Amino acid sequence: MHWVRQDQQVWSLTYEGERFQEKPTEVFAFYASPLTLGEAKPGLKFPGVVLIHGGGGTAFAEWVYLWAKRGYAAIAMDLSGSRPPDPEWDPSGAAKGNAHDPKSRVRLPNGGPNHGHAEKFDSISGAPDTHWPFHAVANVMRAHSLLRSFAEVDAAHTAVTGISWGGYTTCLVASLDDRFKAAVPVYGCGFLHEGESVQKPSIDKLGDRGSDWVREYDPSSFLGRCRVPILFVNGTNDVHYVLDSYAKSYALVPGEKKMRLQVQMPHGHQAGWAPKEIGMFVDSKCLNATPLPTLGKPRVDANEVHVSYNSAIPLKGCSLHFTADAGLRSKRQWTTVSATMEKNEIRAPLPPATANTWFVSVTDERGAMVSSEPVLKP
Repeated sequence: MHWVRQDQQVWSLTYEGERFQEKPTEVFAFYASPLTLGEAKPGLKFPGVVLIHGGGGTAFAEWVYLWAKRGYAAIAMDLSGSRPPDPEWDPSGAAKGNAHDPKSRVRLPNGGPNHGHAEKFDSISGAPDTHWPFHAVANVMRAHSLLRSFAEVDAAHTAVTGISWGGYTTCLVASLDDRFKAAVPVYGCGFLHEGESVQKPSIDKLGDRGSDWVREYDPSSFLGRCRVPILFVNGTNDVHYVLDSYAKSYALVPGEKKMRLQVQMPHGHQAGWAPKEIGMFVDSKCLNATPLPTLGKPRVDANEVHVSYNSAIPLKGCSLHFTADAGLRSKRQWTTVSATMEKNEIRAPLPPATANTWFVSVTDERGAMVSSEPVLKP
């Protein structure tokens, strides 16, 4: 690896990536920690976090800054073979800039494959080193190894989180790299070849090679081996990662898992890293902080919905959410009704017979919200 800049609160670097078309590559990344922010003295160690951007994204200095302020050593790499502009700083000291504009980025001479549909899907007909998903997963794991090598990083306590295509990549990485103590895929999931997924047409166009892509790169082929504690974060109406596929992806994970499902959650990088529960979940695994509440599977008994729960923090609210709409998931309207808490159990009125999808959510006194897995009727 090579340090590019170390004269700001957020440092920049490049590191060696996987070979692309038989040639060496490099990956650009931002790095920050309480040490680079000037908020800690040398000799201390911090838990680490790897941050994976989504489609149209890049390494975001403001994202690593956010995690460094939380007390983490954070690395965010660009997975499209580009370098974003150096960060600027607002009066409060937070990172800002125009990295969200793709036109502001510079293509690296040896940056590897682009982050486009052709590289994600059509490349399956070529050699593995031309496949974007291969490079994405491998280069995230390389970033993890690099992060763990830094003297100020507690290598035994690291986490990974990603947004959209970064959430998709998080599902793959968490299933392959068991050195992580926590994983949080936001929006991203598997079963992209099914249902209303906007990726399904691209997979269908592959013809006979479609099954090869699913076997090699769809998270549904890997989540069954995930042993890293994982928090799934998504919205009910997400058009990119549809609720049906999300629920099936969640069900595959055999180990510890939680879900945060928000009615009409917007889709985007800033919206994707905003939920406070992401940091709380990672803190519970890397800093031994108070965990998020745990919900059991919903069940119906005596014309009521029952969901068991366990929470180290008292709950301040609980709700039942349902939709009776048909048509595209992204267009359905949801209804929320109050539920009650009684002896570590949530009780809610049974949704109307016309309801086809429903779930329960709880919020503790910190304002942290988690959900049950959704119930979907065929």
